[in-house]
Amino acid sequence: MAGGALIVSVVAELLEPASQKAALWLVLGAFACGSVTFTAIDTWIDRRVGEDSGGGLLAAIVLDGIPENIALGVVLITVEPIAVLALAGSIFLSNLPEAAGGARGMAQNGWGRGKVLGIWALTAAVLSAAAVLGNQLLSPMATVPLAIIQAFAAGAVVSSLATEVFPKAYKQDQELAGIAVAIGVILAFALHHMGASLSN
Repeated sequence: MAGGALIVSVVAELLEPASQKAALWLVLGAFACGSVTFTAIDTWIDRRVGEDSGGGLLAAIVLDGIPENIALGVVLITVEPIAVLALAGSIFLSNLPEAAGGARGMAQNGWGRGKVLGIWALTAAVLSAAAVLGNQLLSPMATVPLAIIQAFAAGAVVSSLATEVFPKAYKQDQELAGIAVAIGVILAFALHHMGASLSN
């Protein structure tokens, strides 16, 4: 489900809005940088702490979550609160299963419960701070910086889907992985259109 929701988020909430605010070459360049950055960090984590440690999913949530939440903070300035709920719901839907999988991977690799809870609590605090900073520091006029942030997040999301989300989902439950992805797309697409109709 997380992967399906992220597919929608990449196109509808990140790339499409970014392409309307900045030149295409700038958007695609930021997208590539996000992908390379995530891949480099994910590779480093896999080599240092193990591929199944949960660290890769933690990196995925942080790398795409910080730009997403900065963008969410900016959206709070420009639209009705009820429309923000649709975007926030999509972000929550995509991140919660990843967080659960990452926490389980850490626990299975010998991390103590307190340490796992502490790391994910700190991650939640950082992402919340990103939303506050986005709301306070980026005005609706700062279109190009926001476009770069959104495109960077999209690149990180795509790489996390390819290396962390879909392979693990298929490995754990081959038969239902495709249906779960479709459900994620349906829910996130419905949330996106709900937000778009409410903001109009």
